[in-house]
Amino acid sequence: MQFEGIYTPVITPFHNDGSIDEEGFAKVIEFLIDAGTHGIVVAGTTGEYYAQTTEERTHLMQLAHKVINARVPMMVGVGAIRTEDAIELAQTARQTGADALLVNSPPYVLPTESENAAHALAIDKAAGLPIMLYNYPGRTGVGMGEDYLQQVSASKNFCAIKESSGDINRLHLLANDFPNIQLSCGADDQALEFFVWGARSWVCAGGNFAPEAHIALYEACVINQDFDTGRKIMAAMLPLMSLLEQGGKFGQCIKHATALRGLPAGPPRNPLAPLNESEQDALAQVIDKMNSDIASIQAK
Repeated sequence: MQFEGIYTPVITPFHNDGSIDEEGFAKVIEFLIDAGTHGIVVAGTTGEYYAQTTEERTHLMQLAHKVINARVPMMVGVGAIRTEDAIELAQTARQTGADALLVNSPPYVLPTESENAAHALAIDKAAGLPIMLYNYPGRTGVGMGEDYLQQVSASKNFCAIKESSGDINRLHLLANDFPNIQLSCGADDQALEFFVWGARSWVCAGGNFAPEAHIALYEACVINQDFDTGRKIMAAMLPLMSLLEQGGKFGQCIKHATALRGLPAGPPRNPLAPLNESEQDALAQVIDKMNSDIASIQAK
């Protein structure tokens, strides 16, 4: 499977009582597809999978598949601490009609390279779907090192990696030493660098509320190979990326920013709390400035 374009890990809107807003979920997906998003990720970190039951995750897969209706690829996250749970989710995703899986390292337990690879290979064996790996040691506590990558490369289903470590040396390693694994940007403030090194996709939470900006950067760099324009768009986006990454409230920012687009988002689930008023104002100002700057760039 070739991953091309902007893949958005869709938020999960909740009602104030914490229940899933199914109608709102469908509306967000429709918005993303109408905006030109190239793929939808269900049950990613941005979708708050960690705060959902297996039954809820299964239901959201099924609902998303129905709404998407094969218009764009659907990738399903199967993050779990227990390998058995990840396998169950992967099998359910296949039965539901997912096009690919997003597989991360089991959080908290700190497996060795070989143990981590065995986890991923067990998921692959059970589901038999294309897999995008998700390397985010800042959240899982363990990275997908060279030994891991060599071991999982035994299966051709491991065809891409969302690299979110933020380590530029990892980008160089993947591009040069693992050409069999497609690069996908997972470190938003390094999107330009990823595209320079050959990435053709970007899994970006900001696509929930700013698909136009993310698509503009992708098209400038990947489609048009116009890195001069790409640098200008990237510069316009960096203040937003800094706010998202440095404030310690990434998920809450994504949900509030989505609500600013007039879309249903609702509060985050416990233990996270919504942004306060000053945080909301700061986020809105940064987004407005970004949109204005990118519009000026595109008008020239």
